[in-house]
Amino acid sequence: MHIVIINGPNLNLLGTREPDVYGSQTFEQYFDGLQRKYPAITFSYFQSNVEGELINELQRAGVSCDGIIMNPGGYTHTSVAIGDAIAAIKAPVIEVHISNVHAREEFRRISHVSAKARGSIVGLGLKGYELAVQFFTGTPAS
Repeated sequence: MHIVIINGPNLNLLGTREPDVYGSQTFEQYFDGLQRKYPAITFSYFQSNVEGELINELQRAGVSCDGIIMNPGGYTHTSVAIGDAIAAIKAPVIEVHISNVHAREEFRRISHVSAKARGSIVGLGLKGYELAVQFFTGTPAS
């Protein structure tokens, strides 16, 4: 099984960006642990602050992987194009947000991704990524 994780803008700053909201662990540290926990899964990781690069990666990965876990960051609320890219690919996408976007500013309650994704996981911290992996593998939550 091959799962691709795609993170959007500012997620390269995890570990230092608003640790009270996003925690103190970098995504690379978390990703290493995820790979160790699921050695039978091939994971790929891509992060960009650039909308077009995220769309290119969705289109590239969406033809060959078994699933995509995507945290579009702030583009969730502004990018019709990312939503359209998700609708255009065959791989299922699980939308993940570390913070509870529904408990934040009003504009964050709008998602151009949710309706195109297979499902959404919000507000559970980095654990949301692992829950998405468990969805794809059919394994129970631990």
